[in-house]
Amino acid sequence: MSVNLNLSKIISFITSRGFQIHPDALVLIENTKGEMIQIVEEILTGKRERKESKIISSEDIRNALRLSEETTLTENDKDDSNSIILNGTDGDRYYDIEKVNEKTALELITYNPTEFKNHYNGNIVYDSNYSINSGEGVEGYISLFRSRFDKSLKILANRPDSKRIKKIASIKQLFSQSRNNSNSNLHSKERDEESLFIAGLVMEKKQKKNSYNIAIDDQTGLLEVAAYNDDLKKQISLVTLDQMIMIELENNVKKKNYVMKNLYSIDVPDRISNRAHSDVYAVLISDLHIGSKFFMENEFQMFLDWLNFAGEHKEVVSKIKYICICGDLIDGIGIFPHQDRELLEKDSFSQMEHATRLLSRIPKHMKVFLIPGNHDLGRRALPQPAIPKKYADKIYSLNNVTMLGNPCMIDMEGVKTLMFHGQSLDDTIATIPGLSYSKPAEAMKILLKSRHLSPIYGQRTPIAPEIEDMMVIEEVPDIFHSGHVHVIDVDSYKGTLVVNSGAWQTQTPFQRAMGITPTPGIAIVINLSTLKPYQINFTNF
Repeated sequence: MSVNLNLSKIISFITSRGFQIHPDALVLIENTKGEMIQIVEEILTGKRERKESKIISSEDIRNALRLSEETTLTENDKDDSNSIILNGTDGDRYYDIEKVNEKTALELITYNPTEFKNHYNGNIVYDSNYSINSGEGVEGYISLFRSRFDKSLKILANRPDSKRIKKIASIKQLFSQSRNNSNSNLHSKERDEESLFIAGLVMEKKQKKNSYNIAIDDQTGLLEVAAYNDDLKKQISLVTLDQMIMIELENNVKKKNYVMKNLYSIDVPDRISNRAHSDVYAVLISDLHIGSKFFMENEFQMFLDWLNFAGEHKEVVSKIKYICICGDLIDGIGIFPHQDRELLEKDSFSQMEHATRLLSRIPKHMKVFLIPGNHDLGRRALPQPAIPKKYADKIYSLNNVTMLGNPCMIDMEGVKTLMFHGQSLDDTIATIPGLSYSKPAEAMKILLKSRHLSPIYGQRTPIAPEIEDMMVIEEVPDIFHSGHVHVIDVDSYKGTLVVNSGAWQTQTPFQRAMGITPTPGIAIVINLSTLKPYQINFTNF
């Protein structure tokens, strides 16, 4: 099986710019003579300007080539020596572009029409899987943080005071000029303002004898600001490194340092969440860890029996339409030292086979959305592509299962649900005073307040040098669903239902050593018309 080098170059060009291509368009390109890169670039430019879908269709190609709509391609037109096509259902041919490793190498594989339709079934609001566009080295991380800054500043622009934000370099210059002239206030129009505003990413926090200092950075420089007020000190303690904040400065050059008057995060707004128009239910679960000695096989089988036979909860189960699985489907291999001692199934493929058998028992009328976690196969760094098809082809063949990236946002009957496995909760809990693994919803609220799913860089959570920061929470969710910490916790924050859905794995030796007590074997069921959550405990069924 060989790949046309020019075709591979075009695919790489398209995906590197954050776009995808429909298989029909790919066939059309393959059978068109001449240089296509320039034509494709014009298509991408036009779609960006018109804010159209990031999927290039065959119609886009035909329009660009000014071909008639009657143009068709037949099997006789194709050069088999340069083809990677295999027959799919009903003789149709389809391509899947799958990002395999941290350098986003491209692999072309086939899939069936049902799978393609499942992925674009209208439930997907946003999927990081199809936006991953890794940079390299320092330049990649520079792009990542520029993107974070720009996206966060755009969110901050919704605040009335944001119009008064000045660049750090400008503030430094104004204060310097005023101090040199021995004036007590700033010159020109700034003289009449009681305070000035700056915004930037948090670089450092320092507790001093009388103050709590915070350093922020924008694209013009770094500024350290001191807070003396106890309320402001507490606010600073709840701010994570690398998140965007806005600071109101005192307009007083007599003081030797820059003094904070107020601090503002880019918090989610208080809002009324969306609701479904009928009694439809969703089940939220996470962290199965299939293959581990501690996987609760019996309890999970009871959960599957419950979905199929209902029993006393028949009225609720009959209304379940969605199942959301928030990562760590399997326990994986080599995730931590001596993991093999804790495994029943000691290779990932056996674990995936086992997982497929279990997922296949979910009733076919229930839509399943599955994202990866840090134990699953594929890239570990955030954002994570969907579990690669070459490791999970049988799961991809399940018509009711949609494989998504981590993070993603889905739409269930109008209810926007943000799914994120939750790797960054470790760093958040470790660095913010008062947080603990026993109440993960509090840590999830910190992520909502910072409008970022993994704000802290350089600690336990691996973050890829993406050209675009896809971890910024641009759209406020109605439900925020995570896992990872194995502890059930449900709360509400400014109209968003915050759910950590626990696990299906009993306490591990590591958790025991860390003093973490999991709450496994519980499914969270949510009535989407009321956003009222219910806990169904299968440990005492």
